[in-house]
Amino acid sequence: MLGTLCRYLRFMGYDALSANSLSEGNRREDTLLLASAARSGRILLTRDRELARRGGDCAVLVAGDDVLAQIRELADRGLIIPEIRLTRCSLCNGILRPAAEGEIATADYAPRNRKGLRFYWCRTCRKLYWLGSHGENLEKRIKGGL
Repeated sequence: MLGTLCRYLRFMGYDALSANSLSEGNRREDTLLLASAARSGRILLTRDRELARRGGDCAVLVAGDDVLAQIRELADRGLIIPEIRLTRCSLCNGILRPAAEGEIATADYAPRNRKGLRFYWCRTCRKLYWLGSHGENLEKRIKGGL
C-alpha cells in the first residue's frame, strides 16, 4: 500500500523495505511486519490504523493518499529530510556505488552527453543511476510539495 513511498524513500537514501516481499494472504502478515521492523531497527510505515496502534512507537500511521503528501507528513514529523541522495537502489534497496566506465558504456539508456554527471551502480540489479533531468524534476516535486 506504500510501494511508491518506499521507492521515493530509497531515492532519498533511506533503507526502506516493502511488505510486497511477503506472500499474499498470510494471516500473520501484520505480526511478521512488526517483528521484522523491531528486529531490524526500522520504523514501520503503514496506512492501517490497527497495525499502527499495535506497533506503538515503532510504527507510524501515514494518512496521505498522495506520495508527496506522505513525504510531507514524514518530513513534518522529523522522520526524513526530503532530498535526493542516490545512495540506494530504488528497486532492491541495495547500496549504490560509483559506476565504472564499462558499466556506464554498456547501459544503453545512459545519456550520450555525460559531462558533469556522476553515475552510480547497483551490483544486484545491475542498474545505472545518475542525477539528470528526471532526478532534478523528482527533487523539485519533493521539495515543492513542502
